[in-house]
Amino acid sequence: MILRNFAIPLATLAVMLPMAGLAQSAAPGDDTSSGAEAEPDASEPTLEIYEAADVTLDDFLWQKRPVVVFADSPVDPNFTDQMQMVTSRPFDLVERDVVVITDTDPAAETAVRETLRPRGFSVVLIGKDGQIEQRKPSPWSSRELSRAIDKMPLRQREVREQKGSSG
Repeated sequence: MILRNFAIPLATLAVMLPMAGLAQSAAPGDDTSSGAEAEPDASEPTLEIYEAADVTLDDFLWQKRPVVVFADSPVDPNFTDQMQMVTSRPFDLVERDVVVITDTDPAAETAVRETLRPRGFSVVLIGKDGQIEQRKPSPWSSRELSRAIDKMPLRQREVREQKGSSG
């Protein structure tokens, strides 16, 4: 399923997240005027979004860069804003091997929450090596996340290797 304008009520999003890691995809400049959902193209990369209860950080070690979004409730305005920001420009994050992990239930005591110990709303950027790169108590745009990732040594190495193999 592709969400083009993130016009889905948050309660619906909360129900959908456990379903195969809510995949989101859009190319830069991709605009759908009808607002209708389209079937994803198998060749299109997708932004993977998971519930923290369904994964551990070790599941992504050396494969992906988790961006963990914590809130004390799925109706937290910061959580809503953050999810809108990451789904509005997914291509930038997919290109950087990002997966989004959400945790909006402190009572669930997920392994991710136990490891990162958040207080209220926060966004935690984790490198492919499993190290915490940055924490922020307010929403980050996809552009800000991309810039932070681009400063990481492993990402810089990946870019150099891509340039070397393509040129």
